[in-house]
Amino acid sequence: MAKRLLDCNTSDIVKMDKKQKLESIVSSEGRVIVSEVIGIFEQVLFNISNAELASAFGAGILLLNMLDVYDPIFNGIPKVEREDTIREIKRLTGRLIGINLEPVDKDAETMGEIGAISKGRQATADTASKAFEMGADMIVLTGNPGTGVTNKAIISSLTKINNAVGDKVILTAGKMHAAGALLEAGKNIITKHDIEFFVEAGADIILLPAPGTVPGITTDYIRELVNYSHSLGALTMTTIGTSQEGADSETIKRIALLCKMTGTDIHHLGDAGYAGIAVPQNIMDYSIAIRGVRHTYSRMARSINR
Repeated sequence: MAKRLLDCNTSDIVKMDKKQKLESIVSSEGRVIVSEVIGIFEQVLFNISNAELASAFGAGILLLNMLDVYDPIFNGIPKVEREDTIREIKRLTGRLIGINLEPVDKDAETMGEIGAISKGRQATADTASKAFEMGADMIVLTGNPGTGVTNKAIISSLTKINNAVGDKVILTAGKMHAAGALLEAGKNIITKHDIEFFVEAGADIILLPAPGTVPGITTDYIRELVNYSHSLGALTMTTIGTSQEGADSETIKRIALLCKMTGTDIHHLGDAGYAGIAVPQNIMDYSIAIRGVRHTYSRMARSINR
């Protein structure tokens, strides 16, 4: 069994293959924090990237949102060749890096305003291969608000991506909210039926909305889906994708404990606290709620040169 991600140094992480990365998450027993960040927005601190800020407050995995793999922009990092954008973020933070790719369904019945996204953000075998070549450890197939991403499209894209890079990179699939799909709101965001197809298509991790973040999504419902995912051999990641990463500390800690009670393996905070990052204090407060100050401070203080 690989060393717990909870205790890993950067030098441990860089030696891991896909299987060992997954084992390190499992062995952390529900104490892995993912912080989603956006690089195309102006960073919170004028001379430090949002990726570095999220890392400093305890994130163990960084999830890059809205990064176009063909035209990557990430404010706050030193100027590098575009091909080296993800590798530079890894160099600065010493963290595992994931990237969101979006399986847009052009035939979906939608609600609200639906916006177009660039080719480099869409979930295809080519963009996934490119993300892996750039240094991504994890690819997350999900949708931002108003993109028209559906579970059907996730399954189709996931199958192709799994054939292309599934043996090399961790594949995560699911939705944090409806993403503009009219028929996939509330409890219809994800069902056991969807999870079964995600796993068959190659998903290593199932993405689920955190209890209390989406109307109708309760702890009991997500616990049932977590148990079902585990029974199929997949891990789970509960997610806050509803701007509650910018809520007050007490709300964040309550969601954290609800997620812990579901039995999830990974805890995710979205990027809409400030522009492009959760409220940093909330990353730390969430972390302390699920793993205490010992592991939180250790992750915050651990040098990337170890």
